[in-house]
Amino acid sequence: MNIAHPPAPPSGPEPAPTLNALFWGFSWVGLSGFGGVLPFARRMLVDERRWMTAVDFNTQLGMCQFLPGPNVVNLAVVVGKRYQGLPGAIVAPLGLLTGPVLIVLLLALLYDHYGTLPQAQSVLRGVAAVGCGLLFAMAWRMGMAIREKALFWPFTLLTVSAIAFLRWPMPLVMIAGLLLSGGVAYWKLGRK
Repeated sequence: MNIAHPPAPPSGPEPAPTLNALFWGFSWVGLSGFGGVLPFARRMLVDERRWMTAVDFNTQLGMCQFLPGPNVVNLAVVVGKRYQGLPGAIVAPLGLLTGPVLIVLLLALLYDHYGTLPQAQSVLRGVAAVGCGLLFAMAWRMGMAIREKALFWPFTLLTVSAIAFLRWPMPLVMIAGLLLSGGVAYWKLGRK
């Protein structure tokens, strides 16, 4: 069975997006899913609009995950600021959040009325399963964009073990990961 692959994007990123493009691009992302739009943000930023490279996306997302607040909102602020300054930092998250806030308000009214029905509960379980699948697919694609995968697998395994199995507090794991990965990066740069 032959599976067609999409053509590879050009090597460089596209020209800087306008405020209008930022608003509508992040609006599309915000309306693409519930409970996790990060895979859609990656697709829009890296694959479709090419406003970022895969490596750049991973770097910016890593910084956004370290900051307080929702990762994808932080990412929208960073991307908006990068291309259009303060107005972009306002417009991109506004585009991301406007549609979903309106939809969630409408769904809250509907759930208040019909949420106890078994059909509604089944739909919610299905949506949760789809969200998990999208998150794992995005994590896989991000992992494939890491240049030196062998060097970072131990950090991935240590982080998952510390949080999932040892139940260490997230701030402790983040600080330890920062110190360890920073030390490895410093050591690696010193060898060049």
